[in-house]
Amino acid sequence: MALYDISLTLSEKLPTWPGDPPLKLKKVSSISEGESFNVTHISSSLHIGTHVDAPYHILESGQTVDQLPLDLLVGPAWVFPVRGDRTITSQDLRDAGITQDHKRVLLQTFNSKLWNANQGTFQDDFLALAGDAAEYLVTCGVEVVGVDYLSVAPFPDQVSTHHILLEAGVLIIEGLNLAGIEPGSYQLLCLPLKVAGADGAPARVLLQA
Repeated sequence: MALYDISLTLSEKLPTWPGDPPLKLKKVSSISEGESFNVTHISSSLHIGTHVDAPYHILESGQTVDQLPLDLLVGPAWVFPVRGDRTITSQDLRDAGITQDHKRVLLQTFNSKLWNANQGTFQDDFLALAGDAAEYLVTCGVEVVGVDYLSVAPFPDQVSTHHILLEAGVLIIEGLNLAGIEPGSYQLLCLPLKVAGADGAPARVLLQA
């Protein structure tokens, strides 16, 4: 059994979505200063690093992250290399081989290289899904889509792609690092933090080959 960790390490160096509060870590108790324990305070947006978008992120009556059916986030998944010109179109997804046989799809693009090349700087030219691509995934019956940057939608037009997917019940995983992952089939394990009433949450995401 081979396990691949495709989640990002949370640190203050991670880029954040413009306007979102960045990750802040503060040591509030330190053994080196005579305390009995090391204790760290954390604050950030819930959409930091590798995270899951709950429908409530964009739908007022949508499920919150603690209400998500976890069986959708655990099971067979496929990594598909995808190319596109600033946006990924429905034809790009067809060319990649995504069909009705694939319920959980992870889209591997040049975005994954950005995590190492520009660790702390937000890149607004990342590759993301156009509206027709989101509609294609819904038509195929895809239940989970994962992308390798901070949003499934192009910058700055965030609303339409999110609406199409989340209204159809397609769960979104953002901020994956798929660099070095071979295309093909895996078992996906994605467990977002169980935060009451939240619109999303950081997640540890693994692939098992």
